[in-house]
Amino acid sequence: MRPPFFTSHHGASETGKKRHHTRPRGLGTQSQLAEQTLAFVLPWYGEDAIGGAESLARATAERLAATGVPVEVLTTCARDQFSGWWNDWHRPGVRTENGVVVRRFPLRKQIPDRFAAINERLIAGERVSREEEHRFFEEFVNSDALYRYIAREQARYQFLFLPYFFSTTFFGARIAPARSWIIPCLHDEGYARMTAVRELFATVRGLILLSEPERQLVEALYGLPDERVHLWGAGVETTPRGNAMRFRAKYGIDRPFLLYVGRLVPTKNTPLLLDYFVRYALSREELLLVLAGPGETRLPVKLRDRIIRLGAIDEETKHDAYAAALATVQPSVRESFSLVLMESWVEGTPVLVNERCAVTRHFALASGGGLPFATYAEFAALVEYLLTHPAARDALGARGRAYVLRNFAWPTILERYRSLLAP
Repeated sequence: MRPPFFTSHHGASETGKKRHHTRPRGLGTQSQLAEQTLAFVLPWYGEDAIGGAESLARATAERLAATGVPVEVLTTCARDQFSGWWNDWHRPGVRTENGVVVRRFPLRKQIPDRFAAINERLIAGERVSREEEHRFFEEFVNSDALYRYIAREQARYQFLFLPYFFSTTFFGARIAPARSWIIPCLHDEGYARMTAVRELFATVRGLILLSEPERQLVEALYGLPDERVHLWGAGVETTPRGNAMRFRAKYGIDRPFLLYVGRLVPTKNTPLLLDYFVRYALSREELLLVLAGPGETRLPVKLRDRIIRLGAIDEETKHDAYAAALATVQPSVRESFSLVLMESWVEGTPVLVNERCAVTRHFALASGGGLPFATYAEFAALVEYLLTHPAARDALGARGRAYVLRNFAWPTILERYRSLLAP
């Protein structure tokens, strides 16, 4: 078991070497760029499209639009990846949503069963053939009308495609590679090792990355030139909004609790969190676990009354929960940024992260605002430490907040995006 405060670099800058922040050059003349627009291209978009990449695109697009930067979203008529990406949910057309022009295009009608078998092998980390890679992208979420629009109107835009392994990125970015940037939201997973992905990354203008471990993974897998790899991070609202007393009064909670925010799915490792909590809580009567987010998960019979499942919650309630929690727990092993960590730190609440996740471990150590656990014994010892050392718990949260302010405040992030339209 490591001591609660092991080696960290509290003053480290997340974004590392300066070369990763320089503005990309050679984008065009002043007159050409004055007429251009940033376009976020992703398979689904909107307040009901849940996911880290989707939240990143929406927040960044809305902030850019609010500061006068010409920005649009190009997407399909799908609602999200769970509601069926082979049938239209939204109507096609153009509308303005929270100040952002959103263009939705009809989906290609497809049969998802043709895609499922290959996808399961990739999720398991298996290699697939070039033919199977091609079939994977052909049978995933596609919109021929979107691709025709990109081809026809490409001179108007600098395109920002995300995430990396969706067909809208794979086919869309190849239409105008010199105008295409990919925000991959990359994980160490089977999709990342597809030959087709390597070839795609080699053709586009550049990659925009969210963390140093993501940059290291890109370097290990693809060997791209430094000038094509830009470590920018993501924007975070740095003004605390949470009210701990309001949250406790709303849900009748008067005991310490651990907080989980995110989708309640096995891929986010929520079964591990439930297991660890139950084992620890059997000997700690006062501790609760609060689960905030969509999805269904089977709660353990033991201590079911000490696990509070809120479901999907609004922004105010989410930030109130952060402010009230003993700590926020992020058990996932596949993250490319984790806004949950940043939001928790803004409210002054420390985080516990999975040792196996390179990104969240990096943020925890670089900030001095979080503690990684690798085993149940480590998890239990860290929770016990936070419960019995409130001053140390507050110090962790304060260091995390300072780290977010140094690295991910919106003005800094927006300036990097603006640079794509600068001469």
